[in-house]
Amino acid sequence: MPRPPHPRRIHRLFDSPGFRPIGRPIWTLPAVTLGLDGLEALRLADLEGLYQEAAAEQMGVSRPTFSRILAHARSVVADALVSGKVLLIADEGRAVLGPEQTIPCPLHWGGRRRGRGCRCRTNPDSPPEGSGGSKEEGPKGPEGRS
Repeated sequence: MPRPPHPRRIHRLFDSPGFRPIGRPIWTLPAVTLGLDGLEALRLADLEGLYQEAAAEQMGVSRPTFSRILAHARSVVADALVSGKVLLIADEGRAVLGPEQTIPCPLHWGGRRRGRGCRCRTNPDSPPEGSGGSKEEGPKGPEGRS
């Protein structure tokens, strides 16, 4: 079973459900779907002109993930434009609305990240809540043990 996708931060919801070619009835055209995360990637990279690293940080994903989202979104939009298809904008359940809303990391949700640290950047020095861990260390003996 594949891992569930990480949530992606988007700036705002899109007002229109999609686009279609002018002069042709919508029921006669094939459709392609673009997710909200793909639309946000297009907005950040092409409209805002951000570098992929900065755009990935705004979306709360890694740079390679952002690159894959952007490549898929560009191919979907190009297919719709070149082939005369209806372009539908759909929420695929991965988007978290708002730039100020933090995306909690799987470590704080109780999930595993396979050896990687916390991404939430709330306080990198403090242990996760409920972990029982402490930054303080007890007195050390001559051998370096407590």
